[in-house]
Amino acid sequence: MLRLELSRVSWPMRTPFRISRITETQTDCVHVVLTDAQGHRGRGEAIGVDYAGETQATLIAQLEAVRDRIEAGVSRAQAQVLLPSGGARNALDCALWDLQAKQSGVPAWQAAGLDSCRPVETAYTCGMMDEAALRQMARDHVDHGWIKVKTDRDRGLDPVRIVHEELPQARLIVDPNEAWGEAELRRFAGSFQALNVALLEQPVAAGEDDILRGLNLPVPVAADEAFDDRANLAALAGKYQVLNIKLDKTGGLTEALACARSGLAQGYRLMIGCMAGSSLSMAPAVLVAQLCDFVDLDGPLLQAGDVANPIGYLEGRIGAPTPALWG
Repeated sequence: MLRLELSRVSWPMRTPFRISRITETQTDCVHVVLTDAQGHRGRGEAIGVDYAGETQATLIAQLEAVRDRIEAGVSRAQAQVLLPSGGARNALDCALWDLQAKQSGVPAWQAAGLDSCRPVETAYTCGMMDEAALRQMARDHVDHGWIKVKTDRDRGLDPVRIVHEELPQARLIVDPNEAWGEAELRRFAGSFQALNVALLEQPVAAGEDDILRGLNLPVPVAADEAFDDRANLAALAGKYQVLNIKLDKTGGLTEALACARSGLAQGYRLMIGCMAGSSLSMAPAVLVAQLCDFVDLDGPLLQAGDVANPIGYLEGRIGAPTPALWG
């Protein structure tokens, strides 16, 4: 038997975070806590997928609808069919991983079949803002070897050039969040290498990405909005070279690990990303990061608050979670 606790938590952003489709001033999360009869507690955090219509209210409604099943004692395998992929299952699944670690004393990374759980380099994300603010933000993160730059159709490569001027050694991830089209791709492709662009993330709308088949771009392209879980893999062939795995999309660590291993087996390179969120969201994602070439787990760095026992960041690297945090 388990006791399920649900709560709403909001983390204010340090500065308004603007991408091509939305501006966020806070990250709204749902926390799941599972407690067993011996007092062991497992925790998970979900933000949900905003462009899929997920909110705190919808996530809580999904979990409340299956409360009896959860409290009767649900396994991770059962959770995969109890809820669909998305934020609600993510919070539940990660809480179950944490609970198992607390019950068994076996770290989650070891239970996941990983060789270790080490600090890894993570990108820092620069949202869209005016030039002076963007230059200052870039200078403030000179210790990061990876910077992700948000842009849209109107701004094009201008934010990328600004960040490159301030941080010429940084490897850049360019993320238009579906805002570009074929014309932009053809116009900008010749500048990517000179600007030290290492990855292009979801440049075109997921429903219009067949155009990627006919383009010979000089950098790999990552599927983000076009990729949720293993069910999407077959449709991505020939269009993308990298999978951006996010636990809120996959519905938790269990499916995220399965996506990672399936993706590697099919020849994809891997990226782990986040929907912002606290260290409680980053902690399970760090396990997936052990398998990835590209890491974007900077949620707590973008926010003005965090959970207790936060994950550590040092010189552009994210550390492993402590037992007091998760797993």
